[in-house]
Amino acid sequence: MSKPSLVIVTPALADANNGNWQTASRWARLLAAHWRVTLLKQWSPDLPGPVPDALLALHARRSAASVAAWAQRHPDRPLVLALTGTDLYRDIAVDASAQASLRLAHRLIVLQDRGPLSLPEALRGRCQVVLQSCTARRTLDKPADRLRVVAVGHLREEKDPATLLAAVRRLRPDEGIRVDHIGAALDPALGAAAERTAAECPHYRWLGALPHDRTRDRIQRAHLLVHTSRMEGGAHVVMEAVRSGTPVLASLIDGNMGMLGEGYGGYFPAGDPAALADALRALRASQQGPAAFSLAGLHAQCEARSHLFDPASERAALLRALDFSRSPSHPPAGAPA
Repeated sequence: MSKPSLVIVTPALADANNGNWQTASRWARLLAAHWRVTLLKQWSPDLPGPVPDALLALHARRSAASVAAWAQRHPDRPLVLALTGTDLYRDIAVDASAQASLRLAHRLIVLQDRGPLSLPEALRGRCQVVLQSCTARRTLDKPADRLRVVAVGHLREEKDPATLLAAVRRLRPDEGIRVDHIGAALDPALGAAAERTAAECPHYRWLGALPHDRTRDRIQRAHLLVHTSRMEGGAHVVMEAVRSGTPVLASLIDGNMGMLGEGYGGYFPAGDPAALADALRALRASQQGPAAFSLAGLHAQCEARSHLFDPASERAALLRALDFSRSPSHPPAGAPA
């Protein structure tokens, strides 16, 4: 029997090297044994070739045109929508095109456990959590003569690099804390701020954008990943750190709590550079003696959740989200007839 065909619409392809692309390309690999998958930036009914059996779109707002076109032309064929952080925590509250995508989708996917809470209650029954995954890497032995910190994320407002830069300026160069910052300057003003901080703070390096493999290597070698985002659908770098034996210090937002757990000990208030700097100092001190708040404690908590981000688990959740055999594919309320 031939495999059914699936188009994954992603607003970012390989040249963007961002979370949307990483998600789409990984899903294509995970589903390849069950679906014939094509990745597109936009779907149109004018595309040549046979009509796909189903469409999976990433991003309610940025893929809205593809979602609307599919629902109009093929209302009885499965339409699945995966929601990003900007969807969940901004766009679906204010953007008409994102709201329309929600109404049209037969199924919704969110990428962390607290994602459904941001949806209108009437839509939560269509929603499935698909925790993202990556391969596991062994935990490396790391010297305790300094705290090596890595932050990963393109420089844009949602990732809040300004909080990281302000925290770095609160640290003295002689405190034994070294911060490497990976990410392209999507906002030129934030890039200029990173350049100034690197020039004035010898304990901080802005490395710009790096290939994915090199970024994972740096995450694996660091003592700690710092993640400062203000909104997050389910950050790849958090999952990659957990699967590399590197604990995480993360902003206290739903997107991080949905991945690391509500009882996780490594949160700081979002947008609070003083709290972040204090937490880094405390974790540096924990390298030198017993402490209630320690790298070892955060590592143990991350290790306990690592299995949740296994590729086999992600594949199984994806296949459930795309299985319409037990629930007939029909247009949801508000879809075109």
